[in-house]
Amino acid sequence: MGSTQFGNFHDFCRDSTLPVCNLFVDNQPPNEKFDGCALTGIALSGDRNLANLGSILLAFISILATLALLWKSDKKHAAVGRREIQLFLLGFIVIEICEIFTVGGIPLHDSVRKGFSAVHIGAITATCWILLLNALVGFQLLDDGTAASIGLISASAVVLFIGTGYIALDTAFSWSGHFAPSLEGNHRNIALYVLYQLFPLICLVVFYVLESVLVLRVLGEFRPMLYLTGAALLFAIGQIFQYVISVHLCEASSGKINGTLFETLFTLLSVVGIWAFWSSITEDDWPLPVGGAYN
Repeated sequence: MGSTQFGNFHDFCRDSTLPVCNLFVDNQPPNEKFDGCALTGIALSGDRNLANLGSILLAFISILATLALLWKSDKKHAAVGRREIQLFLLGFIVIEICEIFTVGGIPLHDSVRKGFSAVHIGAITATCWILLLNALVGFQLLDDGTAASIGLISASAVVLFIGTGYIALDTAFSWSGHFAPSLEGNHRNIALYVLYQLFPLICLVVFYVLESVLVLRVLGEFRPMLYLTGAALLFAIGQIFQYVISVHLCEASSGKINGTLFETLFTLLSVVGIWAFWSSITEDDWPLPVGGAYN
């Protein structure tokens, strides 16, 4: 069963509202065509619906909050990895902008929604990769904030973004037919499954492990682990709402809300936790630059 289910999106799209699901349907709001609880939200004129107003509002709040974190990061002039964490925050802003148009359920033309969904998926993959590289920055393998560090992170993230985005667009519009989902009704797409579901998860796990080693073994501290573990738990709670509780919320509210609303909230809180963790292990008031690893 495991091998035949690998790469299938049907069950995810039936029970959750994910940007990838928009690639498999035509002219329908999120999870409308997956025989599950359809998210209807608020009725508009012309037999249209604004499916997910809560997620739209929270995504907007997330953008404002992340802009504030960008500004606070810029004030920490001596902090290690300042520019690198700002790249991560910029990636998260792109994700939240796309979320308004992909899972927010705003009435859009099918091709426009698919375009935003491809950008959304590519941004998730690239941003998780940037976060992983932020963990390596802490070990000072390259001098942080230099052209080499920023260039390597940015270039590799752009490659991932373009590659993943192209596969998503090819899936949606069948340009080459190579990434077309299977015809068995299970919406199987192994490339997107790996890049959208598995790769980000691996990046997040490796980020947590590397940062744990840095804090506990290199810095000899424990308090920052509270922020890091708190961020991990908040993210996990958001995913539970998205993949497990979502369908039950949808059914209980007759399609007014589902778990995406809470996934957006807890993901924002998780990003704030990551920033608080980074801030706690850096110094912004060193009188002189410090070389090498943290001292």
